[in-house]
Amino acid sequence: MAFKLSDEQLELQRGFRDFVAGRFPIEKLGQLADGAKDATLWGELAEMGVFSLRLAEARGGLGLFHVDAALIFEELGRALVPGPVVWTHLAAGLIDGAATGETVVTGLDLTTNRHTPFVIEHLEDAGAVLVLKNDGVWRVDPSTIEATTVDVPLDPLTPVHHASRLPDGERIADAQAADALGLLGATLSSALMLGIAEATSDMGVAYAKERQQFDKPIGTFQAIKHMLADTFVRQELARAAVYAAAGTLDHPEVGDVATAVAEAKLVAGESAMKNCRTCVQVHGGMGYTWEVPVHYFLKRTWILESTFGSVDEHADRIAATFGG
Repeated sequence: MAFKLSDEQLELQRGFRDFVAGRFPIEKLGQLADGAKDATLWGELAEMGVFSLRLAEARGGLGLFHVDAALIFEELGRALVPGPVVWTHLAAGLIDGAATGETVVTGLDLTTNRHTPFVIEHLEDAGAVLVLKNDGVWRVDPSTIEATTVDVPLDPLTPVHHASRLPDGERIADAQAADALGLLGATLSSALMLGIAEATSDMGVAYAKERQQFDKPIGTFQAIKHMLADTFVRQELARAAVYAAAGTLDHPEVGDVATAVAEAKLVAGESAMKNCRTCVQVHGGMGYTWEVPVHYFLKRTWILESTFGSVDEHADRIAATFGG
């Protein structure tokens, strides 16, 4: 498959990058971590079409493709935009109000993780919980879930609850739909991690240019150059894998969709994690402090790499595909 982004797609991505840079500046991460919820910002994401990108125009959406969605979610990851953006996007067309942002949707993928207690993100803000099971897609009313708040979540920007059990809810789609949503969820999570890999690579380079040691920027030292060059290589590998997965979702005739998605989740997850750690290392002792925002990206990566199938699970699937 010959793959090249069109001028329209590049313009779409640039426009959205400018939007999130202005509305979700990195300096605001601490405020968001303090629990401040801005419904206006969520509404603006909806107005920009984040949740209705792939919904047909006849149904009020933009009628775009999986690749376009991956480009947008890459920018959401780069800016570390909070909220259940993946689940609300998946729910568009299934749950009223999801496409317009009026209904915040969170969810659980029980096709890949059935361990209890169930960890549910952003439950207090959700108007619906989307649950993917092997027998279909289920909608659960958040008010029927008995859950306990986790006082100190791993990611300060991702509040979570523990639930020992889930009500049955209402079955709103079949098993085939659940499988398709799981593949798309993994792809969009990979796109978020691609954005994280890019952001932390850029942050490391910027700091290496300004931090002085022995009257020279530390970026002039060969060891630092090699580390930062590796972050760039990793982000480009992740980009190729994520774009290939999204393109295969749009054109399944070109290859095995499940394998392409597994490769994207594996490569993007490893790239984001290693780039975050390298960024911390380049910052030295400052990299471990709350004042340096790298830790927000690292913690979000820990969350994302375990959703819609962990990195290890996807590695096992790829190995099984090739007889490993």
